[in-house]
Amino acid sequence: MHWGMPNPPQFGGYNTNIRNVASPHWRRWMKPESRCLVPVTSFSEYAPEPNPATGKKDIVWFSIDDSRPLFAFAGIWTEWDGARGPKSKPTVAGNYAFLTTEPNAVVGPIHQKAMPVILREDDWETWLTADAKDAGKLQRPWPDDKLQIVARGPAKSDQHPDRCLEGGDP
Repeated sequence: MHWGMPNPPQFGGYNTNIRNVASPHWRRWMKPESRCLVPVTSFSEYAPEPNPATGKKDIVWFSIDDSRPLFAFAGIWTEWDGARGPKSKPTVAGNYAFLTTEPNAVVGPIHQKAMPVILREDDWETWLTADAKDAGKLQRPWPDDKLQIVARGPAKSDQHPDRCLEGGDP
């Protein structure tokens, strides 16, 4: 699977984060057969301002708690017959993206526009099987008291030693 769903043809390229599932382009992938879980142990956003010590923006890592347990984003996927990758080694594979929503109070100071839709384990079955209207009700911010910043610095990958998977492209 490749991270990034195909955009409408007039825009080209791929979109890794989907917010407007009411759009005709994205709505077609809100059927149960196109929904998936994206397993992660943490996710990151660049800090809004450069670190005074380095002059570069820190990467801020978020997780459910310090142990970085496995959890899931609400995702959509499709089989895709277009080639991706370098022209010398194009690949043909499915594509996926995850849904976003407005940020909660933990993510908002770092990334004001959006955060991933995190699903409670009790909601996984609903996300995977319910009709689009009921599944769409899960597109909401994660509770503030259930998410925390677990690392901040230059590392572009999750440096937690017990990590199962890192956010992004599995």
